[in-house]
Amino acid sequence: MANLKEVKERINSVVSTQQITKAMKMVAAAKLRRAQDKITQMRPYSQKLTAILNNVSAASDGQADIVFAEKREVNNVLVIPITSDKGLCGAFNSNVLKASSTAIAGQFVGKNITVLPLGKKAFEFFKKRGFNVIDTYYQVFSDVSFENVKLAAEFAMNQFADGNYDKIVLVYNHFKNVATQEVIVENFLPMSSDTEDAVKKGSDTDYILEPSREFIIEELVPTSLKIQFFKAVLESNASEHGARMTAMDKATENAGELLKDLRLMYNRSRQAAITNEILEIVAGANALGGK
Repeated sequence: MANLKEVKERINSVVSTQQITKAMKMVAAAKLRRAQDKITQMRPYSQKLTAILNNVSAASDGQADIVFAEKREVNNVLVIPITSDKGLCGAFNSNVLKASSTAIAGQFVGKNITVLPLGKKAFEFFKKRGFNVIDTYYQVFSDVSFENVKLAAEFAMNQFADGNYDKIVLVYNHFKNVATQEVIVENFLPMSSDTEDAVKKGSDTDYILEPSREFIIEELVPTSLKIQFFKAVLESNASEHGARMTAMDKATENAGELLKDLRLMYNRSRQAAITNEILEIVAGANALGGK
């Protein structure tokens, strides 16, 4: 039977841990509400902006020359994994890192890979494994604002436009609800062929564009790409807080179950100690009575 002092120390330790996990759950819940509001407000705006871009592209009848839609032979790939700066959020980070590694070893095997990590966990993971890592923007989650995030987006876009990379992909957690996050490997550049479908559907529509079709497309495309990039960061941010809230809630429940077992063990040990003392007293009394 375990020593009473040792069991008592374990109980106190688990109680302290449970208090910490409860506090972390409450903090994550508060942050999640703000992050969830941001992403739910961003999604309609992003979708509408993409729809406008598709309509304008359809009206151009394929005549617009969009540098970010240029498709070329893929030799140099920029992978942008989006993780968190901290742990204690279940499989949130490991799922993104696993998906990124799988894409590099499978879809992009034999290509020249460069990693632009967003989040300290991604930076440490790929740096430790000897990848060519761009370490300029991995602390983006210290200030999750459009002004801060767009710097990373502009860097990636300029690198693609200059021909340094032939393909750029985003790997992040898509926020569904508090308990569910889906890992997405999303093509960022070159732009997808959605505009081609829009051309077929909207080619009969007559648009009046001011000041010019080319100017509007030139302004819309970079803005749309930056919004798409920012949306991925917001999705990841909300997913992180949801995953941490779920993980801390489960940890609190597990601590409660462990406390039940430890308290039962403590009571049994205490009862056994009392029984032994009674037996010793009775034995001593019998010994005295025998004399």
